[in-house]
Amino acid sequence: MKKFHAHVIANEHAGLTIEAYLKQILHYSGRKIQKLTRLKGIRLNSKPAFLQKKIKTADVLHVLILEEKPDGIVPEPGSVDILYEDEYLLVLNKPAGLLVHPAGRTTSGTLANYLAHHLQQRGSTNTVRPLHRLDRDTSGCIVFVKDAYSQFLLEQQLKTGILTRTYQALVQGIVNPSSGTIEAPIGPHPTLANRRSICPQGDPAVTNYRTIQTLGDISLLELSLETGRTHQIRLHMTHSSHPLIGDGMYGVRVPWMKRQALHAISLTFHRLKDDREITVQAPLPEDFRQALAYCVAKEKKCTQT
Repeated sequence: MKKFHAHVIANEHAGLTIEAYLKQILHYSGRKIQKLTRLKGIRLNSKPAFLQKKIKTADVLHVLILEEKPDGIVPEPGSVDILYEDEYLLVLNKPAGLLVHPAGRTTSGTLANYLAHHLQQRGSTNTVRPLHRLDRDTSGCIVFVKDAYSQFLLEQQLKTGILTRTYQALVQGIVNPSSGTIEAPIGPHPTLANRRSICPQGDPAVTNYRTIQTLGDISLLELSLETGRTHQIRLHMTHSSHPLIGDGMYGVRVPWMKRQALHAISLTFHRLKDDREITVQAPLPEDFRQALAYCVAKEKKCTQT
C-alpha cells in the first residue's frame, strides 16, 4: 500500500506551483520530482495533480513516500524495545552496552542490526536510519526514521528546538547553582581519536541542567541539549567539576555503577502527520535504579550517624 506525506499549504506559499513548492519548500530534487510524477505520487486535495498547478491556502498536497534501497545493514535477531511508532518513525529504548549503528570494524550486534531483523520479520525492506546517536553505554530514547524526507523534517525540528531530548544523570558533588546552562565548545581530542575535548576552536555546545535531588556528595540531574556534540553531557559535566558517576573515560569509576550513569529519559517532537506534540518516555533501567537506591541508602545512613 502506498504511503503519502500530507502538506497543508500555508498562506505564504499560496500562488506557488506544485513544482516550485516541491523544490523550494520541500527541497525535492528534479530527479525525485520526475520519479514522483512517473509513479503518480502527487495529489492535490486527493486528486491527481500537474506540476504547474498553482496551490492555494489550506490546500492539502499529498506526496508519495519513495521507497529506498536497503542500506546494507545485516538483519540479526535481537531484542528491540519500541516505545512509539507511526508511519514515519520509531522511538526505541536503547539498552546500555549496545552501539546504535555499525561503525568502524563493528558491522554486527548493533541496535540497527536488531531493528532491521525486526522490520524484516514484518515484511519491510526500507532503509531505517537513526536520527541522532547515543553513546554505547548511554541508555534510553532514540529515534529511527523510516524515509529520507521524514529524516529531513525531523532534522529541522532538531535544529529549531521543536524536537527536544531530556536526560537524567548521576554526577559527583553538589551542583551550584542548582540549575543553569553550560556553554563550552567541543572538538577533537589532541591525541586520542576516540575522545573529544573542550577547546576554543571546537563546535559550539550548550547543555541545560537542573538538580532533581541531592544525595550526600552525589546529585541527580535532569539535562537537556541545545546542541548534539559527541560526548557532550559527559564532557560538560566534567568541565564543570561534576563528572558523571561510572564514566571511565571522562568521569568517576565506582564499583556500584559499571557504566556512565546517563539515561535519555524522554524526548518530545511534533508528529509529522498532524503536528501534534508527542512526548515519549523511557523508564530508568535496572542498573540506574540500583545506583540511585545505593545513593539514597548511603545518604540515609550518613544522616542517622
